Amino acid sequence: MNLRRLAVLCCLAAPLAFAQGFKFSNPDPSEEADRAAQAAREDRINYELSTPCRADIKGKKIMVIIGERQSNGWVSAEQRNYGPHFGAINGRLRSLGLTTYTPEEIRAQIKQAEIDAYFKNDPDGMLNAAKRMGATFVLRGLITAEAVPNPIIRVNQVTVGMGFTLSGSGGKIISDVGAESASYAGANVAQMALTLVNEQADEVVARLYGDYCRAAGFPPPPRKKK
Repeated sequence: MNLRRLAVLCCLAAPLAFAQGFKFSNPDPSEEADRAAQAAREDRINYELSTPCRADIKGKKIMVIIGERQSNGWVSAEQRNYGPHFGAINGRLRSLGLTTYTPEEIRAQIKQAEIDAYFKNDPDGMLNAAKRMGATFVLRGLITAEAVPNPIIRVNQVTVGMGFTLSGSGGKIISDVGAESASYAGANVAQMALTLVNEQADEVVARLYGDYCRAAGFPPPPRKKK
């Protein structure tokens, strides 16, 4: 084989080798699913935040309180323990133009027993606390945790949930929204709950906002046609 023929064969083989080695990557199904889920989440948030809301109802004060259900069923509701959780929700509510109390204002005006009444479903205590605060609405956040042994890796899988219940001062429920997340590191439930709140707070607050404004008698906004 002469040198000229060898050079021609090499030139012909190079594009073929390149074509065989180069392939367009196929879309990752998991990434596509994640993008679709994120798009659906943003649609839900935008839908709720587009709910018309009267200026006068926005001016009504909301008392936000947070508690954590212990393994024995008792609820710990010392508000100073949940400042970051409160801030994640409270800041978003205020950014939407709603009026809330600070934790310091709550602790200064009502006793711990009156806060506990909201986690014991004590209607008289709830009403008294709302009157003392001058609150028209109360948003109660309750952290829960359930540990289930995982036989494969021999650790407890802890599922942390956080439920938010928005009610009128008399106890009538206006909105009930939940968020949940599973984790294998269950040593610090409060920290896991904070991570959960930060991950899902936008959607939780949007739903609360929509229900809050619809409580004034507005119908829900029409959904966009796709």
